[in-house]
Amino acid sequence: MNRDAAVLDNPVAESLLGRHAHLARRIGRAATYESGVSTFCALPTEPAPADWADLARLLGSGGFADMFSNTAAPPPGWEPVFVLEGRQMIWPDGHRPGDPQPDAGAAVVELGPDDVPQMLDLVARAEPGPFGKRTRELGTYLGVRVDGRLVAMAGERLRPPGWTEISAVCTDPEARGRGHAARLLRALVSRVLARGERPFLHVAEANTGAIALYERLGFDTRKPVTFQGFRTP
Repeated sequence: MNRDAAVLDNPVAESLLGRHAHLARRIGRAATYESGVSTFCALPTEPAPADWADLARLLGSGGFADMFSNTAAPPPGWEPVFVLEGRQMIWPDGHRPGDPQPDAGAAVVELGPDDVPQMLDLVARAEPGPFGKRTRELGTYLGVRVDGRLVAMAGERLRPPGWTEISAVCTDPEARGRGHAARLLRALVSRVLARGERPFLHVAEANTGAIALYERLGFDTRKPVTFQGFRTP
């Protein structure tokens, strides 16, 4: 299986062209996810004016173009919405995750369609980043319940060839400091490695606590990234 890290330079496009093609809307070389799955948009690394025009048609007037880590500058008339500095981190080839710490009172469980309302409720409390009603369709999501209440989760998002992104890592503010995020991350890393792939993730540069956790678990920084979004003309 291809595990060339070069595919991580444009991971949204690589995902929408490959394992997430069934969740894609496309016009020409422009693509985005279906409504409710993700707002991420994809263009070639060096898009032509026609590619930007196709993306504008795809999103409609005033549509939100979430360009993730694509650094290409849009044509005049595209309104900036946000810019966020971050980093891309990858799991070292051949490295194995540590054994998960057992917690008999809070087992790690796989989350399904019936869990979406609780997942959205947790996202509202913990604010891990973009997460919609259909985001769970991108891959496997795991959670931790305490007394029947979902207090932590993490899952799979982008899927470029040979890689799986771990995302939506979040814990209810009242349940932090108990190792839930680390347990979920180790469980997901083990699943990804078992498929012969490598995990990677993205994190905001200002989120120093998350960066420290990822480094402690074994992730290395691959490169800095700039997340940006625009409104179409």
